[in-house]
Formats: sequence, structure tokens, C-alpha cells
Amino acid sequence: MNFSLVSKTIRTGLARLAVVTALLGLPAQFLQAEEDAPKPDTYNKLKVFSEVLSLIESNYVESVGSDTIVDGAIRGMAKALDPHTSYLPPDSYKEMQVETTGKFGGLGIEIGIRDGVLTVISPIEETPAFKVGIEAGDKIIKIEDESTLDMTIQDAVSRLRGETGSPVTITIFRDSFKVPKEFTIVRAIIEVRSVRHELYKKDIGYIKIRSFSKNTSADLDKALAELEKKEISKLILDLRNNPGGLLSQAVEVTDRFLNQENLIVYTKGRLDKQNMRFTSDDKVAGVSYPLIVLVNGGSASASEIVAGALQDLNRAIILGTPTFGKGSVQTIIPLSDGSALRLTTARYYTPSGRVIQGNGIVPDIVIERKVSEGLKEADEKEKEPEEKTRLRRFLREKDLKKHLQGKSSIGDVKEKSAEETEETSIHEDLLKDNQLQHAVSLLSGWEVMRKVFKNLQVPLPTTDSRISMH
Repeated sequence: MNFSLVSKTIRTGLARLAVVTALLGLPAQFLQAEEDAPKPDTYNKLKVFSEVLSLIESNYVESVGSDTIVDGAIRGMAKALDPHTSYLPPDSYKEMQVETTGKFGGLGIEIGIRDGVLTVISPIEETPAFKVGIEAGDKIIKIEDESTLDMTIQDAVSRLRGETGSPVTITIFRDSFKVPKEFTIVRAIIEVRSVRHELYKKDIGYIKIRSFSKNTSADLDKALAELEKKEISKLILDLRNNPGGLLSQAVEVTDRFLNQENLIVYTKGRLDKQNMRFTSDDKVAGVSYPLIVLVNGGSASASEIVAGALQDLNRAIILGTPTFGKGSVQTIIPLSDGSALRLTTARYYTPSGRVIQGNGIVPDIVIERKVSEGLKEADEKEKEPEEKTRLRRFLREKDLKKHLQGKSSIGDVKEKSAEETEETSIHEDLLKDNQLQHAVSLLSGWEVMRKVFKNLQVPLPTTDSRISMH
């Protein structure tokens, strides 16, 4: 192949496009192509690229197909931009489409790149990874025997997934570990139940959203309808360890808690078409219960959009620890061969103009997570009790996981009714989760505080005041 001829053809084609664009007086977005047309230096680099490609094809110690080399070059080009921009080969693109349906095969973890290291953003509850003890903030330094140092997220995903029932060993490093530790996890079909709900104190509804898949808003509507039948008057929305998902679902979920048209989130990018505003629909009747939103270091992306909007609009009290800080927009652009480019095209901003990317959402009430006595007893059986103790201190500060595991009490003389058993289970949930305890306590005294502030003619505290509790 004559690559000099290829480069010349590209230059000629772009030049002709620029002339045609100018003659036809096309809109500004088309003129952008002319303004951003490759400069002479770019052409020189394309020439060097063609030379390298030719040398590899003809001189490398083993025969390598041009497809492999070009795919590698595309991956490297994407990697030079930011951790979330990536090339998706056809198989990876199909996997990504499957993920948004809420059912896929794998370990049950959301991963990302943090400070250049492959990191667990959040484990999904009741999945293989969750059960073996993988935590938000864990650094994955090896998958089987392969280092993840220069591995893209897509490469990692393809290695972590496999046939149901097959094991995969990952090497994890935590700040609490003296040395990295291996975890062998058996793959399973991951079915994410997007939404679940509970009832506390007879009138406090609790809704947990695990991720934002295509059915999340519909599942939320069902949960709200069930809780309304139980005559709730207050609500807790739990977004802890929620790694995010679809932007459209984040907007719809936020809309469920607003009763008039409001700006929810907006984006700013390089091009005008990437600057978008997403607002609530005043035709949708939102619920008006007093609302507390729980977040932690595992709350990312879509979760941060919801929390940030409800905080800015003074619609909810945000409680927990600072969120992950993933506030960039990735646009999936399908390519001609069935592959796709995941390209970072904009940043998210809350209604008041706060940048989510790198900053996250700081709760109005900061409460670090404590570990229950029952979990401490279980930790005593581990071989590294000192490291576990240090880990508990670490997790209370930033990268937290959620434990809402209820058990029926035993040993009572009389047999309990189903309603009493449910109350006991919920009570144990509260004992194991101090952040949830605080949320329930605040809402339990809501009406009392409202009466007091009304009598004093003093406005209720707004979300501008932040309280730190340990």
C-alpha cells in the first residue's frame, strides 16, 4: 500500500470539502470542520504514522495484520485524551448496550480510572464481587497475571467478563493493605434490580436506587405507588454506591421530586450542539414529601446529577459523605464497522453552575459511616485484624459501602406476626447503618422542627449550611 498516496488523498479531500463549504455558505457547525482542519504538522504526523505502519507490517518479528495495528493506534489515540474516552470494538459496543438493559454477565462491579489507576467505583449489592468483600475505592492492579497499569476500562471489562460459573482472580490494593491481596471471584449473570423500597417508623418511606438503567424511572414510580398506599409522609432516597448510568433516567428521577419546571442539569462542551439544558416537566406531578438523599464515595455520575440538582433547588437535604466526582459527558458514536467511539464531549453542571467533574457533591450534613459491632465480630476472624481496623477507619472517611442486611430475631417465646418480623428486620437495618439512622431520626422530628420554626418565625435551615458529624 502506498501510504504517501493515502495521505495526499486525505489532504486533497479535506481541501475540497473546505472549498465546497465556503461556496455553499453552510452553517457554523459545518464551518467548524474547516476551522479545525488538520494543520501541516498533522499531515506530517500522518506521514510518520504511515511509515511506522509500513515498517511494522514488513519488518516485525511476526506477521501482524493491519487491522490489529490500526485498532491499537485508535486505542492509543483515545487514551491520549482522558480516562473516559475510549474505542469500543464491535464486541465491546454490544456489551455496553447490554449493560444499559440492567442484565449482564460478570462480577458485579462498576470500574473507572482514578489517578491513572483502575479503580472500583462501586460493587453492586448481592453480586459475586460484593459477597467476597470488594469495596468502593479498591485499586485493581492485576487481572489474572496481567498488570492493569496501561489497561483501558474496556480491556479490563472484557477480561473480567466471561462464562457464567468460571472464576477470575483479581489483585486488589487498599490503603489498609500492607501488600496487595488476591480475590478469586466466580462469574455470574448480574441482574440489577434498579429500585427497592422499605418502610420505617410507619410513615417514612425508603427507596434505594442501585443504578440508572432504562427502567429506573418506571421502577421508581412503582415503588412510590407502593409506599403511598402505606400513607408515608416523608421519604429517604438512597443513592449510595450507585455508579450512575443513563442521563435521561437521572433527569426523570429528579423530575419525580419537583412540582414545577426547573433546570436539573446542563452541559457545556466545545461545540454549540454539546451545550444542552435538561429541565423538569411541570406536567408531571412530583411527590412533595420532605426528602433526604443519602450519598457516599460510591455515588457517581447520574447519582451526582440527581443529588446536585435536589440540593441546589433546596428540595432535599443531602446526607452522607462526598461523592465520586465523575461529571463528564461521554457520547457514544457508532462507526461504520460496528464499533463505536466513546468520546468525552462536555461537562455536567448543577443548576447553580457547580462543576461536578473532579469535585463531586458535598453533603449538607456530612456523616461518616461506622461499622456495626456484628461486623466487627466477623472481622476478628480475619487473618489481618489490624489492617481491617485501619480499613474501617478509612471507609468512614470516603470510599464507603452500604450494609442493609436484615435478619429476623430468634429466641422469642411467642411467635411473631409477619408485620412484627418485618419491623425487627428493619430495626436491624438501622442498627447496622448509622447514616440511615440519622436520616430516619431527622425525618421523625421533621414536623416538630417545622412547628418550632414556624412559631419562632424563622426559616428552616437551607442547604447552604453544611454540618459535619462523626
